Amino acid sequence: MGRDLFAKCYAYEDARRARAAGWYPYFVEIQASTGSEIVIDGKPRINLGSNNYLGLTHHPEVIAAAKRALDKYGTSCTGSRFLNGTLDLHVEAERRLAEFVGKPAALIFSTGYQTNLGVIATLVGKDDVVIIDKLNHASIVDGCRMAFGETLRFRHNDLEDLERALQRAEDRGKLVVVDGVFSMEGDIVDLPGIVEVCQRYGARVMVDDAHAMGVLGPTGAGTAEHFGLTDRVDLIMATFSKSFASIGGFIAGEFEVIDYLKHHARSLIFSASIPPAAIATVLAALEVMKREPERRQRLWENARFLLKGLKELGYNTGDTQTPIIPVIIGDNLTTFRFWRELFDEGVYGNPVIAPAVPEGTARIRLSCMAIHTEAQLSFALEKLQKVGRQMGLIP
Repeated sequence: MGRDLFAKCYAYEDARRARAAGWYPYFVEIQASTGSEIVIDGKPRINLGSNNYLGLTHHPEVIAAAKRALDKYGTSCTGSRFLNGTLDLHVEAERRLAEFVGKPAALIFSTGYQTNLGVIATLVGKDDVVIIDKLNHASIVDGCRMAFGETLRFRHNDLEDLERALQRAEDRGKLVVVDGVFSMEGDIVDLPGIVEVCQRYGARVMVDDAHAMGVLGPTGAGTAEHFGLTDRVDLIMATFSKSFASIGGFIAGEFEVIDYLKHHARSLIFSASIPPAAIATVLAALEVMKREPERRQRLWENARFLLKGLKELGYNTGDTQTPIIPVIIGDNLTTFRFWRELFDEGVYGNPVIAPAVPEGTARIRLSCMAIHTEAQLSFALEKLQKVGRQMGLIP
């Protein structure tokens, strides 16, 4: 009869063992949320595991915009953007997003993941090369897997290794894709160096600004704005599930490139459009983002406060430069136990292990929001001190 396809499923024990030990940290049911706090098992906990950087998921204007869209358009577009799923809201959002990031045109996809899949797989043909940082997000990696061209990787933020990859690519079409802010490290890409090397070799540059949009730059327009390089970056991508308080993603660039993607990207053409309430949320969040720069200021103040406290306690926070702060533990089981102890003390973070991060660098990923209070962050630091000392992780 041959080998049973489900054999690997029956043999998978990792999750079952973690559940039995009481350390299983995934698919946790959140029963309520106020943004900076969430309720799990009937108990409120400080939420340091969210990408809601500007705290807009509970902003009254954002919620009101979503409700109005529900009343006007219903709950779903019931089709793809290509056919019956394009609303005037989508077109307006594309225009305003393009203007916001300083590009001629933009295109909205149903998720950030699908944005990277569609853009990379569509642009990188069989005679082309896509070159990526080794710590790029999984959606970029999967987009490369779907592309017909060759994929090359370079060591994290290593310009010499990037140049070696570009030399290997020779006279083929070249796309270099990097995260603006690396989601598990919290550091910022060396975009000035990336751009300079790529221009010497005639390579196009795409920046995934999922964790930089709303966070970096004078107006929050991301990594290119942060470095003053908007005109030298070819494609800017971002998600709506972080600072935009919604779901979806977009790519911005030259009109001709966006138009080509609009008619060739399979993850756009063969996927249902994001619903009316979601795109109305994006438009409202963009307005708040532009009108209330003090939110970004508070976000950075909170990030500096939390990072300073963690370093004073003796934790290894890596090379973070942003509101994403890794607490690097190393061992997987110790990380799971650490997560559980913090959880029981009322602090919620995200445990991350390989392959999401390199082997031996398992961590709790903490992230700040503009709406965290100093009292909440101080409470979290007290619990991090208590648990860290009990487990022998800090002095």
